[in-house]
Parts: sequence; C-alpha cells; structure tokens
Amino acid sequence: MSTTGQKPAPGPRLLLVEDDRQLGPLLAEILDEAYEVDLVTDGQAGLHAGLTGGYAALVVDRGLPVVEGLDIVRGLRQNGVITPVLVLTARGTVADRVEGLDAGAEDYLVKPFEIDELLARLRALLRRSADVAQTLAVGVLRFDVLGRRVTGPDGIVDLSGREAALLEVLARRPQQVFTRPQLLAAVFDPADDPGSVDTYVYYLRRKLGRDCVQTVHGMGYRLGTP
Repeated sequence: MSTTGQKPAPGPRLLLVEDDRQLGPLLAEILDEAYEVDLVTDGQAGLHAGLTGGYAALVVDRGLPVVEGLDIVRGLRQNGVITPVLVLTARGTVADRVEGLDAGAEDYLVKPFEIDELLARLRALLRRSADVAQTLAVGVLRFDVLGRRVTGPDGIVDLSGREAALLEVLARRPQQVFTRPQLLAAVFDPADDPGSVDTYVYYLRRKLGRDCVQTVHGMGYRLGTP
C-alpha cells in the first residue's frame, strides 16, 4: 500500500471467477493491491468476460454454478483466446490436475492454499505469458506480432506494418466486433480516409484467406477463423 494513502496505478487486469461469498471478495481485495481485478461469481458470466474483457490472466474456481470452471477454459481455447488461466480447486488428485491442464489451464492450485503461493504463481504465470502474448491465434494460423508474420499450413506470410497492426487489434479481442471508426482510430492516422479500413481488410484477406476477417453486416469487422 502507498504510504501517502493514494492507491498505486492499476496493474495488469485480472478476472477472478469465484462463487464462494467469503473467499471471492477476500481474494479480490488482496489481488487488488497489485492488479486491476474484476470478480464474477458464476461460470457463464466468467466465460463471457474471459472472451470479451482483454485480461492479462484469469483465476478460475473449478466448482462453479452454471458453467463449470474447466468448461470456461475449454470455451476460451476453442475461441482462440490464449489468456493464461490459473484454476483453483478442492480436488487435488493427480488425475484432477491432469484434467485441468489438458483442458488448457496453465496452472492448478489446490485449496486450501497460502496467499503468498497464489501471488507467486500469478507472477510466474504473467512472466511466462509475456513472450507468449506476442504470438496470437488466428484460427489455425499463428501471428508473430513483433515479426509481423503469419505462419500456417501453407507457410509463412509477411505483413506490412498497417496490416499487422490491424490484425493485432482484431486478434487480441477475437470475439469483439469493431466498428470502422474504432479501427480507424486504433490503426490509422486521423487524416486517413475512412475507406482505409476496408482497403486493409481486403489486403489481409488476400494474403491470409477471405475468412481471416469476418464482416458483421451493419456493425463492422471481427476476427475470423481461417
């Protein structure tokens, strides 16, 4: 805590999915010291937030109402979301841990646990994901953000700076529909013609296949699944 009484600037965004009425708020308060935390209390809300929220990591209880914790992880991975997930559970057998990791979770912490261990695991998870975050899924393709290249079954495709910037915006939030003004503001110069968005969507489709960007009629564009 700051000695001046002012809260430090928010850290990475975390989604905490925990239905325990005592543990959930307690963990959220502790994590809020270092992170910007959103707490939801059922699996359906957790899956929706994980798909749309742009979080650095998720902490997910396994035994949730509505949608089970591992089903959240599976749903994220099936939709191309690679946000790292730490699963909390009272089920600590080897088979349970293997099932969690096979579902796509990066780590698995058995209750009861020490807060210091949870914090250490989260720090390690975020360190490991820092490099991974530079490789994004675009359907069956893998997009190297720093290298501005896409790798797939047909080989490697190099992108221009604008093409890569547009694809990165779409790929980091694969379920979000972006309007043309949003994409123009995020990728292009203010003086650029609004038609530039459509032009570069065409360029991406020409290089990566028509399905790489999906048109949502009357709204805009979102990431497709080539």
